[in-house]
Amino acid sequence: MDLRLRGRKAIVCAASQGLGKASAMTLAREGVELVIVARRRDVLDSAADEIESATANRPHTVAADVTSQEGREAILAACADPDILINNAGGPPPGDFRNFGRDDWIKALDGNMLAPIALIKATIDGMIARKFGRIVNITSHAVKAPVAMLALSNGARTGLTGFVAGLARSVSEHNVTVNNLLPGTFDTDRLKSNLAALARNSSRSVAEVTEEVRASNPSRRFGHPDEFGATCAFLCSTHAGYITGQNILIDGGAYPGTF
Repeated sequence: MDLRLRGRKAIVCAASQGLGKASAMTLAREGVELVIVARRRDVLDSAADEIESATANRPHTVAADVTSQEGREAILAACADPDILINNAGGPPPGDFRNFGRDDWIKALDGNMLAPIALIKATIDGMIARKFGRIVNITSHAVKAPVAMLALSNGARTGLTGFVAGLARSVSEHNVTVNNLLPGTFDTDRLKSNLAALARNSSRSVAEVTEEVRASNPSRRFGHPDEFGATCAFLCSTHAGYITGQNILIDGGAYPGTF
């Protein structure tokens, strides 16, 4: 399927690895002009090399901290008028909420709620004026089914979800959509770190915990980042203009509810 995105401009945050990189890779294949963002220059340049090798489409790179005003200014200087914004950030650390202080909560809010809102604020009016915009926030399945050890993520990402619910309906008449993608257990470094933490907390081996989590999913596997990237790219496409304000689970069927 041609997603009709060739020549569109996109900002993809936290795109040096994992689900962000997979999303950038798929958009690059569709001919999108990419600005990819991450904090570490070395892994960011490596991701750009990989994307270029696979797609013959070299993204522009911005090494920046999206939670800082200076970082966001650098991103917007590289792409002031994006048609597509993929908000993404590494999740805050897992742990018992009793051990988190105010600084931990503020850092989680900055990364997983306030920074995405700031980038949306900076770009959405341009999308409205051009009559095309696609904003996808990569959040977490924990928004739908909170995980006790992910207290920081549960709180911050749910705050972003509530904000999006109000915003999306107010801009949809302008062909601007805002959706959230809620990944479950994908084979990423983030999953590996969470499994390691779970193993430590339960005094079991990482291998044992990994197999238990894998087997508990109805698909009996972890998701592949490419599957996520393809879903993200579709939400950015011209074909998805009637999908907005949604929280789309992509979790292998792990969530057991009807709604």
